[in-house]
Amino acid sequence: MKLHILILTLPTQQATLRMRVWRALKNTGAAMLRDGVYLLPEAQQGQEIFNDISREIRDEGGAAFVFNAATPEEEEIRPLFDRSQQYMALLERLQVCKNDLDEETAVSQLKVVRKLRRELDRIVAIDFFPGEAQAQAVFSLTELEAGINRFISPGEPHAVSGELTQLMPEDFHNRIWATRRRPWIDRLASAWLIRRFIDPDAQFLWLEDGNDCPTAAVGFDFDGATFSHIDNRVTFEVLMVRFGLTGDALNGPAMLVHYLDVGGVQPPEAAGVESVLAGLRESITDDDTLLAAACSLFDGLLTTFEMRSGHDEQNGVADAGRGKR
Repeated sequence: MKLHILILTLPTQQATLRMRVWRALKNTGAAMLRDGVYLLPEAQQGQEIFNDISREIRDEGGAAFVFNAATPEEEEIRPLFDRSQQYMALLERLQVCKNDLDEETAVSQLKVVRKLRRELDRIVAIDFFPGEAQAQAVFSLTELEAGINRFISPGEPHAVSGELTQLMPEDFHNRIWATRRRPWIDRLASAWLIRRFIDPDAQFLWLEDGNDCPTAAVGFDFDGATFSHIDNRVTFEVLMVRFGLTGDALNGPAMLVHYLDVGGVQPPEAAGVESVLAGLRESITDDDTLLAAACSLFDGLLTTFEMRSGHDEQNGVADAGRGKR
């Protein structure tokens, strides 16, 4: 087993430096072999981290040296990087959330669980020898997230396999679009996408049960609907592909909706968007009014992603949607 080794001596009067170095070493997951001697498993990032810390220490008048070494005693080294206590503490907090979870607490619990997800990601990032403790924590958190989603958005559609054939927006103008009542992220975003880019005069029907969808209506985001989850795509992404809505400006909202609906890679904006939508959903009981508020949010997000991707009014999706606000 190969290791990066940092040996340091800090100036006794530099309390601020000591705190910075301690925090930096903790965040990297470095193990303390003894006072002033720290270890990281061999990786280019570990070498760079130790080099950065050692330069800061020397600049402040301390002494620091970085070495690379190989040790045959891996079984003796691995316990120094054990994260089981951190996982155990996280599991205890997850159990508290599970015990308190019901229909009334689901939205507030979602905020807590998102913080726990970020904490788990930090632990996983420095868990150099993952084992059963990590698997148990990941499973428990994923299970809790699914339980919360069942309360917030009951009746979520099951993904099916299928071809994403191309459709023309003009063939779906002036239609009634039906989905489940009390819409959450995928339904709200899909309804915005429909009105913004597909059917500017769309009317929405909020169903108690997807089975009650009228024959003349276009159903979305429920089992058996015209548009719903296909393979690994959520309804929002299916609508994008089937109606040819391409461009960097829409990829940002698509990633947000996918993560907030089924998980995956977390975009930087996810926590803020989820928090705003959760607040709107709690405070607005009428689904049409909720959609209007959510549309304003998604309009703002689209503008942000347009600016970020360098789009203008003559480019891609940004131009296609003008005049449909």
